[in-house]
Amino acid sequence: MGLLHVLLDLLYPPKCPFCGQVLERGEEGWCAPCREDLPWTQPGDGKTVEGCDACLSPLWYRDGPRDGMHRYKFQGGQGHARLFGDLMAQCLRDRWAGGADLVTWAPLHPRRKRERGYDQAELLARRVGELCGLPVESTLEKVRSTAVQSQAGEDAARRANVQGAYRALDGLDLTGKRVVLIDDVATSGATLSQCAAALRKAGADRVVGLTFARAR
Repeated sequence: MGLLHVLLDLLYPPKCPFCGQVLERGEEGWCAPCREDLPWTQPGDGKTVEGCDACLSPLWYRDGPRDGMHRYKFQGGQGHARLFGDLMAQCLRDRWAGGADLVTWAPLHPRRKRERGYDQAELLARRVGELCGLPVESTLEKVRSTAVQSQAGEDAARRANVQGAYRALDGLDLTGKRVVLIDDVATSGATLSQCAAALRKAGADRVVGLTFARAR
């Protein structure tokens, strides 16, 4: 480890993205207690989402995963994309046998991306693509700014919130392609469903949704 890294660790010691505790010597990415106690989903816990052949997530959206996603999205924790993407890629490899041709993501509206400085789903998609040896392609655009889904209320309100908000990029041809669609969290599944519909309209043969966590 170089001197710069040593100094940075002294000034800004790495913390577990799930519980926020400073990592012990030898711990990388996350702490030992969180490795044991996180609310992992099981292979039979996939979520049914209209337009998706499957919807997979390694974790339930509560406790540490919920806190970690909040840090990732709203507290400048874009560095967490590496670990979160690692968990998602492993979930895809373990639970999806249908193959894939490319990875894409549910994009932020341009205004929100400017405000945040990064698109959290895009960073996750690029990590998943890297680990799974798949090309990562921008295929969708968000054409209407919407309220934050977590603040939209019940499932019907969430579906209405994102209705018509996404469309395929001009000229996109996905004929016969098997697409992995990345988002951060699956709650009602409304965002994934809208994006999957746009991908299928562009010719996608299969769409598998993959998120970091999912709500019960």
